[in-house]
Amino acid sequence: MYSIEASQPPEPLRPTQLHAFDVQAKVPAGFPSPAEDLGAKRIDVLEHLIRHPQATYQMVIKGDSMRDEGIFDGDVILVDRAITPRSGHVVVAVVDGEFVCKKLYIRAGRMKLKAANPTYADIIPKDGQTVEIWGVVLTAFKKFAL
Repeated sequence: MYSIEASQPPEPLRPTQLHAFDVQAKVPAGFPSPAEDLGAKRIDVLEHLIRHPQATYQMVIKGDSMRDEGIFDGDVILVDRAITPRSGHVVVAVVDGEFVCKKLYIRAGRMKLKAANPTYADIIPKDGQTVEIWGVVLTAFKKFAL
């Protein structure tokens, strides 16, 4: 089963949780050019990614059902609860009391939560089944090295 690590809904992000940091304006991925002047400027991650700080949460992905969307086991996702979910959004849903991350599809008034890995079945709510779209995934962060 694919899930998101969270026994309870997480706390909203606070401005102190993500800090501004220095980034290179341009970073060559080929051969570096010593003649090129690489300038650095400060950016605020919150300002660029988060529109609703009081409604934005971070969660850790557990599993590989969203791999074809570029979301992998151990990634940290930012989830905005203030965005109205639409068909095609990657969402966090609560299905029978369990958090899941899937792609939302709505057609003719019917909802489907689709995995981004063909080895996982779609979730199509049955009569009496409780499914709540909890929030819309904004981004996923990966750790390459510590």
